[in-house]
Amino acid sequence: MSLTTTSRNALIGEPEVVEDASVAERSAAWKLLKDAAIAIRPLQIKDGSVPNADDHEAARTHVAAIVAGIRALAPAFPHDAEYLGASVVDFERWAAEGFGVPDFLDSLMAFQPQQHRVDGIRHLVVFPMYTQNGSSDRLVEALIVETIWPEFIADLEAGDYGNKLFVSLRLVDFTPGYDTNSAVLFPETVAMREIPSFTWGAIFQDREAARYRRVVRAASEITNLELPERAAAMLDDQELAEKTFVMWDIIHDRTHMRGDLPFDPFMIKQRMPFFLYSLEEMRCDMTAFRESVKIERAFDARIAAGEQLTATEQEMHDYAHLVQYAVIFDRIFRFAITGTRTRNYDAVGGQLLFAWLHQRGVLHWTDTALAFDWENVPDAVVALGDAIDDLYWHSIDRPKTAHWLAAYELVRGTLTPHPASQWARGLSDEILAGAPKGYTDAVLDDEFPLSMFFETLDKKMKPVIESTVGIRGTDD
Repeated sequence: MSLTTTSRNALIGEPEVVEDASVAERSAAWKLLKDAAIAIRPLQIKDGSVPNADDHEAARTHVAAIVAGIRALAPAFPHDAEYLGASVVDFERWAAEGFGVPDFLDSLMAFQPQQHRVDGIRHLVVFPMYTQNGSSDRLVEALIVETIWPEFIADLEAGDYGNKLFVSLRLVDFTPGYDTNSAVLFPETVAMREIPSFTWGAIFQDREAARYRRVVRAASEITNLELPERAAAMLDDQELAEKTFVMWDIIHDRTHMRGDLPFDPFMIKQRMPFFLYSLEEMRCDMTAFRESVKIERAFDARIAAGEQLTATEQEMHDYAHLVQYAVIFDRIFRFAITGTRTRNYDAVGGQLLFAWLHQRGVLHWTDTALAFDWENVPDAVVALGDAIDDLYWHSIDRPKTAHWLAAYELVRGTLTPHPASQWARGLSDEILAGAPKGYTDAVLDDEFPLSMFFETLDKKMKPVIESTVGIRGTDD
């Protein structure tokens, strides 16, 4: 099949049909679609509309090119035929109705990647949407993505860790909204007329793995950390790291809806002190860690009893061990010092894990070298998860603001608050007797500042972390 535009129709905007998804990103059809998507973005405003009538002729030209690209690429993605057909309809209706706020509900409802969790299968994805940790504007984005679904993950999901909504992806090519820190594809980010019940959520494990490898390699050198052999191997092997992150994320993701939850698990709908988000993310990560320890130890017991593991069981055993390294190092080295210090709940989670392990004597910063007591690390990490679970269990019987106060005490028991903190000094009777808004307003943007260790690490690591913007698995 030719990858170049050679037909007469292609010369006037109709590219050749592409029938092989494995070469789609190198085709004229993809170039046409991607270029048009990029070209229409400057004409759009935050809600995705094109309000200036003078721009409509150019916008119609760009939409026509997007539609032509989708039609030419569609044969390479037969499993997405219904979605791609609906996408063409949505784009053409948007243009015909004068480029108001785009409504892509129909095509979104037809896109069901969770029904095709087959390792290596690809999808063409085109929507007006914002990108988490990327652009907050609902601009046209176009992606080619590839599913990561190894056999041991399929077995894991079919067993005790069912998560029908979880989709694991690899970025192949993308428009500028993903030339950022965004590592997720969530349906709620799409421009649409109403919010349906969502049936999937996707994470780009290749980006997470690539960021992890670059950041942890640099941080371990800066801190003189001697990595365990298997942890070091993950830094040299992108595929190994990707599969590790798939296992971590499938357990993390399902945890948001499971457990003793005193609140709506979709916490984004609520306004609350940002450290509550820290604890929820840590609860899910600590669960992923705990379950990985459980899986590894169960297989260890079988091996000790003389049993022979199947190839898939051996993989599950090995990746359960790697997940433990990934959770610790990603939280400590990347999350703790990525982003601003304005209500950075992921950073607080990383700071909390570091301080928790240090104060329990399983993490050491001595003679300018970082070291772990690996034999006792798993139980210490599990203890943090247990403390958060206990907080949640008790808070089912507490008023919301009392839960907030108890959560603060859990965090401040390990992390030192800002000296000017109203929460640390004790909230006034006026705030305590008032509406929850007063509690939230009293939280400082940087309620738990970086320790001296992290301040120093942040200065040395900043260029490395900034270099991971837009990273993909093929970058090294």
